[in-house]
Amino acid sequence: MCGIIGMVAHSPVNQAIYDGLTVLQHRGQDAAGIISCEDGRLHLRKDNGLVRDVFHTRHMMRLPGNMGIGHVRYPTAGCESSAEAQPFYVNSPYGISLAHNGNLTNSNKLKQELFREDLRQINTDSDSEVLLNVLAHELQQHAKLTMEVEDVFKAVAGVHRRCRGAYAAVAMITGYGVVAFRDPFGIRPLVYGKHESSKGTDYMMASESVALDVLGYELIRDVAPGEAVLITLDGRIYTQQCADNPSLTPCIFEYVYLARPDSIIDNVSVYKARLRMGDKLADKLRRIRPDHDIDVVIPIPDTSRTSAMQLANNLGIKYREGFIKNRYIGRTFIMPGQQQRKKSVRQKLNAIELEFRGKNVLLVDDSIVRGTTSSQIIDMAREAGANKVYFASASPPVRYPNVYGIDMPASNELIAHGRTEEQIGREIGADWLLFQDLEDLIYAVKKGSPGIKGFDDSVFTGEYVTGDIDISYLDDLQSIRSDAAKKKRRANEDEVIDLHNSA
Repeated sequence: MCGIIGMVAHSPVNQAIYDGLTVLQHRGQDAAGIISCEDGRLHLRKDNGLVRDVFHTRHMMRLPGNMGIGHVRYPTAGCESSAEAQPFYVNSPYGISLAHNGNLTNSNKLKQELFREDLRQINTDSDSEVLLNVLAHELQQHAKLTMEVEDVFKAVAGVHRRCRGAYAAVAMITGYGVVAFRDPFGIRPLVYGKHESSKGTDYMMASESVALDVLGYELIRDVAPGEAVLITLDGRIYTQQCADNPSLTPCIFEYVYLARPDSIIDNVSVYKARLRMGDKLADKLRRIRPDHDIDVVIPIPDTSRTSAMQLANNLGIKYREGFIKNRYIGRTFIMPGQQQRKKSVRQKLNAIELEFRGKNVLLVDDSIVRGTTSSQIIDMAREAGANKVYFASASPPVRYPNVYGIDMPASNELIAHGRTEEQIGREIGADWLLFQDLEDLIYAVKKGSPGIKGFDDSVFTGEYVTGDIDISYLDDLQSIRSDAAKKKRRANEDEVIDLHNSA
């Protein structure tokens, strides 16, 4: 889960990209970067941290140019090195920089091909650098002194033939333009829009439409699965389908948790999808527990608010804000390490005792992943005086890891893996627990967008849409994503730092 932006305009884009990245900050809090192009020269600033911490006035002044791309990152394998902050850059051909959201499932194979056949060296563990070098090699095959639009589309077609997994990317070709492209399944989101000014038409690509809204851009549409959208430096736009058999199967977890509610993804309003999730959850609660004794519905902020409010309205139950959030604490879902997550939950939320004392409370969350947060929040509700604490999830049980760019943990760290819903309820300490049915979640998201053929719902089903995931891949993934593996990597990094300081 990362956020990307690309812009071609008639005035400097540094401030607009900065503003857009702050709007996409929820997609990654680990690192941020911007690269701009002026008169054929590139200017780059990237580092670990939030957008506001990475870019100061002195940095912004060193990012001139009317064309650029930007990125906010959270790492899918737990790497915290600033060397893997994006955008990445390669010199040949032309000078190409790239920002990527997603995960290549055949990156190890591609690394070997790039080294042995394409004679390209990969310097980091990031699959985004792999994607960039594949694009660069494919463009090299058609390279000439004066590049043509068709050369770019042929290169993207080559990327689709070689790369597997999820990738929504923006790539800037020095002195030429910015191309945005999306994998043939459209797993990760990507949109583009325009802004008319007295100087002409400016264009912007971004992970979510909300970034366009905030900057006053008009949403044109989503980049289609397998499609490439090229904006040249002189403001011309070209589009072409570059994949053989594209099929729109977006990640359903974008609508559950990742995206902002004010975004529109693949013609689906995230806000309205979450309203429908609340309705469907209410219908199930009414059906399964017709004699419930719920006094009040309380959301776990922020993502679940929309679904919780609609559930309460549907059932005619009082809705209250029972937890106050400290907005200066990051999203616990993407924090590395179990201990840090445990600590941050208590720092992030504080219960309003008046809303809990002596009441039967239904807590609503968007999902339950590790269960750590849910368990602690239930404890907080009881400490605040709740008589009974019930829990509802707007999505089904998360039983399988994500391989397409979301750092969901290893299977054995998912509370739902190998457990029944009743067992999960006991583990988190709820008096009873209610999960959304997958069929109802699919209905809630798909309604109003007939172009969606299906969804990547692998975190619920274990069925991966790219068809290339096996037990061996998942075992390898577990070896690098588990909390124990991340702790070991951080210890090794600290040891290297200590040796460097003592030298």
